[in-house]
Amino acid sequence: MTYEYTPRGVCSQKMILDIEDNVVKSLKVLGGCNGNLQGISKLVEGLSVDEVIKRLEGIRCGMKPTSCPDQLASALKLIKEESK
Repeated sequence: MTYEYTPRGVCSQKMILDIEDNVVKSLKVLGGCNGNLQGISKLVEGLSVDEVIKRLEGIRCGMKPTSCPDQLASALKLIKEESK
């Protein structure tokens, strides 16, 4: 299933995720640091939603209280809640 998430407090503007059977099949991020976000997208593909949350939750960007990886974890937590 495809989900869209609007991150808060970061440079990226939208995250588009495809998730099947609790596994991240693809991630596309619009805006933000293009190279880094492409790398993150490739690294999370094939991982379970829970594993991505575990690895990325709490990462900060400089002095910001969040980051694009942390916002991805937030998106996945929201998707998990909505799926219940």
